[in-house]
Amino acid sequence: MSNVTKFMLPFIGASLALPQIASAQDTISSGDTAWILTATALVLFMSLPGLALFYGGLVKAKNYLSVLMKIYGIAALASIIWVVAGYSIAFGGANGFWGGLDNLFLKNLGRDAVSGTIPESVFLAFQMTFAVITPGLIVGAFVERAKFLPVMIFTALWVLAVYAPVTHWIWGGGLLSDGGILGETGVVDFAGGLVVHATAGISALVFVFLLGKRKGFPNEVSPPHRPAIVMIGASMLWVGWFGFNGGSQLAADGGAGMALLVTHIAAAMGTLSWIVLEGLFNKKSSLVGAATGTIAGLATVTPAAGVLGPGGALIIGLAGGVVCYFAVNLIRVRLKIDDSLDVFAVHGVGGMLGILLLPFLSTPALGGAGGGLFTSQLLGTLIVCAYSAIVSAIILLGLKAVFGLRVDEEAEFEGLDYALHGENAYN
Repeated sequence: MSNVTKFMLPFIGASLALPQIASAQDTISSGDTAWILTATALVLFMSLPGLALFYGGLVKAKNYLSVLMKIYGIAALASIIWVVAGYSIAFGGANGFWGGLDNLFLKNLGRDAVSGTIPESVFLAFQMTFAVITPGLIVGAFVERAKFLPVMIFTALWVLAVYAPVTHWIWGGGLLSDGGILGETGVVDFAGGLVVHATAGISALVFVFLLGKRKGFPNEVSPPHRPAIVMIGASMLWVGWFGFNGGSQLAADGGAGMALLVTHIAAAMGTLSWIVLEGLFNKKSSLVGAATGTIAGLATVTPAAGVLGPGGALIIGLAGGVVCYFAVNLIRVRLKIDDSLDVFAVHGVGGMLGILLLPFLSTPALGGAGGGLFTSQLLGTLIVCAYSAIVSAIILLGLKAVFGLRVDEEAEFEGLDYALHGENAYN
């Protein structure tokens, strides 16, 4: 080989590699990337400060900061857990049950890694915000009586053992996705009726049973101390949900536009239905009730937002508001289960309702795109709920034995703000 040939080899190799690099770059859409970056910020905005204010305004003044602290701490912790192992478990390729640990600490993530038409780092960050808000939803079930440390440990274990595996089953090519144990259709869950709302709702119910009721429940429970803050938090959730559902299209296209539209329609119908029902049964319609109806409509439309049309959105939003309204009455009033902020009745029931209504309301006659088999949706719901309940119970029983889950009576009477964190919301 001549000296000239030896000199030219590196340049020849580089020139041969250039088409591959260009091809990889061509798969990235700047429009899609810009939209998912925006959607990522919107979904984080749902937790911080949206969910924190929504939940915080619903509790007693002496427990306000404790709610904000739990949501804030969970946001930070769940983010790190996602980076360390959650993303690998959810979106790895080990097997149908879980993704494995090959991508611990995101060791396989490079700057040029692509997921569809967006950088993988953007996809990862978008999915991280879902992992942040889902355990945050559970906080509403145990406000005013749960210790801080066990809640944080529960969050870490729950994200790894419940949230990430279920995400893999449905969104990561696992056992409940297309071609899995339910056949070629799999479970259709566009933005998290099962992955987010059902897992959180069922786990919240388990937490409540193992924790016990608040002192004086239900007769001596105080009304929300800041209804205006509840409405502000709900408004932030409403706006952020455009990223939650619209971003789940993972593209800036007509599907994302329709998902955003049907999300807003369902939220509006959920709000109005709750206002009407409270007016009929309580003679007065409350601001807190209207905000709760908004969240019910949003939770219900979430799994179906990618396949619904405007007609289906009107029906699913109405159904979410009505069914969740009566679920709250059943669980809190009739059964006297102290799910303090109605996590199961609104998020759990709403998410599962949306999953089950999806095959019927996504019909082209209602402007939908079609999709989902009822049998697959039902079986998927039963599997996810059973798994979430069993694993959550195991985690909580272990924590209860080692740390205890509940503050003592003195701390509960004094308020968790000062007892756990040494601060007061109001001086």
